[in-house]
Amino acid sequence: MSKLRVAIIGAGPSGLAQLRAFQSAAQNGEEIPEIVCFEKQDDWGGLWNYTWRTGLDENGEPVHCSMYRYLWSNGPKEGLEFADYSFEEHFGKQIASYPPRAVLMDYIEGRVKKANVRDWIRFNSAIRWVEYNEDASNFTITVHDHATDSTYKEDFDHVICASGHFSTPNVPFYEGFDTFNGRVLHAHDFRDAREFAGKDILVMGSSYSAEDIGSQCWKYGAKSITSCYRSAPMGFKWPDNWEEKPALEKVDGNTAFFSDGTQKEIDSIILCTGYKHYFNFLPDDLRLKTANRLASADLYKGVVYAHNPKMFYLGMQDQWFTFNMFDAQAWWVRDAIMGKLDIPASKDALLADVKEREEREEASDDVKYAIKYQAEYVKELVAETDYPSFDIDGACQAFFEWKGHKAEDIMAFRNNSYTSVITGTLAPVHHTPWKDALDDSLESYLQN
Repeated sequence: MSKLRVAIIGAGPSGLAQLRAFQSAAQNGEEIPEIVCFEKQDDWGGLWNYTWRTGLDENGEPVHCSMYRYLWSNGPKEGLEFADYSFEEHFGKQIASYPPRAVLMDYIEGRVKKANVRDWIRFNSAIRWVEYNEDASNFTITVHDHATDSTYKEDFDHVICASGHFSTPNVPFYEGFDTFNGRVLHAHDFRDAREFAGKDILVMGSSYSAEDIGSQCWKYGAKSITSCYRSAPMGFKWPDNWEEKPALEKVDGNTAFFSDGTQKEIDSIILCTGYKHYFNFLPDDLRLKTANRLASADLYKGVVYAHNPKMFYLGMQDQWFTFNMFDAQAWWVRDAIMGKLDIPASKDALLADVKEREEREEASDDVKYAIKYQAEYVKELVAETDYPSFDIDGACQAFFEWKGHKAEDIMAFRNNSYTSVITGTLAPVHHTPWKDALDDSLESYLQN
């Protein structure tokens, strides 16, 4: 019998978790399938692979990165730490709880370097199309190799889509955008807060991107920040030069008009209006169609595509837990592919699991409930595999404390410290308060 072949689409945190899961099994002496990971960028890291580019990359592919200079983790690292690779193991010491982008990228990279899985990845390889062959019960993938500028096809027994869902922006149109006398950009194309120093900016949205990009612009010298919302305000105790408004109605020249009858003169508009699950390389019968929610549509156990159980998706949920949840999913998918876990043969059974998860999610809109809901999901997957058990309730506690610290002082919450659920040690206080730490480099962050 020929060896199973498994394709992983994407070498970001989810795809790298899947590579680490298979490598872990091989390390334990198990025979694993042939693994090929396709990554359209020239390096691993996914969103964490920072680029100054926006729009299209050097190969004409849509830029994947939605990160910006000076981005710091907006949640405590103690809630996302790998159970098999602690921050202390990587850095040789415990570090403060809210690392900048470069520090987190170094940590992500450290684990996969240690696992030695880079040879399983084909870089500069964009997926053009995936189709399922009913007769052969396998997939044919069409790949464009940018290094040779050639296209080829290969067959695989399973496909794992780990391409993420925070890279294709949702861009609404409002009256006056086309004649606005300033810059309009989506958060996906935001790169440097210093661009907006001395300017009056409008940040549209009331979720994490709006909160953080507005905070970055405040930190680096914006004259004023106005944020507007459609449903509910963020409601934090903002600095004196930050105000929240209800929904934008239109823009005329440089004047923004809001639904409460007020108006504001602005220089720039930043659209923090979310992202789309977008898979233009998948046909309708394989393509996930879901809102950004905790219980993704059509995914049994949150990972198995109910309409074709040989197709898997990683990291497609809205997220409280991140890296460690991707791990839990990757270990579960690995074991399902290797025949150690059973997937129900009945589509009705798969969809019944999805429905039950959706109903539980919808039972409450309380944030604490949502954190616990996802914690229970991670526990469920971890319990069914050999992924190292860790204190998931302790990670929840870090999230609860984080929410409280944000309510106390939205511009100082990153100055707090939490205890690692992996090593049990308390993070040190960072040497510089967040608002004053203008140098976010790895070297600056790690200095004593």
